[in-house]
Amino acid sequence: MQVTVSSYSFYQKGQDLLRHMRWAKELGFAGIEFLDTNREMALRLREESERIGLPIVCYTVGADFLRAESVESEAARLQAQVDIADILGVRAMRHDATGGWPKPLAGYRGFAQALPLLAKGCRAVTEYAAAKGIATMVENHGFFCQDSARVLALVEAVNHPNFGTLVDIGNFCCADEDPARAVGNVAAFVRHAHAKDFHIKSGTEENPGEGWFKSRAGNYLRGAVVGHGNVPVRQCLQTLRRAGYDGCVSIEFEGMEDCLTALRIGKANLENLIST
Repeated sequence: MQVTVSSYSFYQKGQDLLRHMRWAKELGFAGIEFLDTNREMALRLREESERIGLPIVCYTVGADFLRAESVESEAARLQAQVDIADILGVRAMRHDATGGWPKPLAGYRGFAQALPLLAKGCRAVTEYAAAKGIATMVENHGFFCQDSARVLALVEAVNHPNFGTLVDIGNFCCADEDPARAVGNVAAFVRHAHAKDFHIKSGTEENPGEGWFKSRAGNYLRGAVVGHGNVPVRQCLQTLRRAGYDGCVSIEFEGMEDCLTALRIGKANLENLIST
């Protein structure tokens, strides 16, 4: 497995993506991934990637098939993002199926009712991307499509060999699901992985204050340096390896520590966890 990093990890220091790339190179990461951007910036990032010898390994974009004007319009917008992924030179693109928990669920009573529409949109995007040699993925992200059972149901409903999942080992905690068990549930369909760690406190305790947010069931979470929190990172990595995954594992840091310090420590910890 290669230890890479998401540009999201640097956002506390601003949104200069070219600087993010140089920091990633200085810290010794094997690659970097980027979030939503435009064609002009994609060209600049591709040029800088080739200049400094740091591969761009994944492209991540937001999406919401439930709140969009139509599934067709949202699929068309994401197909244009596939073109940007192609400019970046990546072979993997992650997009959401829906944003945060819909209120009042955009006319849908639950996940099973929304699933056919989500699958239709994701299938349209992955069919387009397949022709360009770019795999597409949904992430366990955004509360509504965060549980491993829901991610798995969506992958199975799309039923396309080009479509899989980006597994974020920490994000399962946002849905109060055991990360190790959840990773095992989706491991066969993983195309890319995020290493994220959280400090976790029970929702029965006092609110710990600034820097913490609540999970779906009301437990308290705070972003942590990889290896410092409560996520069983080694166990999740071992599960992925047993399933045959040997791709990139990108650190996605969202804690309170200085991000450069956190990424230096987290990278060393993650490399150690991968090797043992």
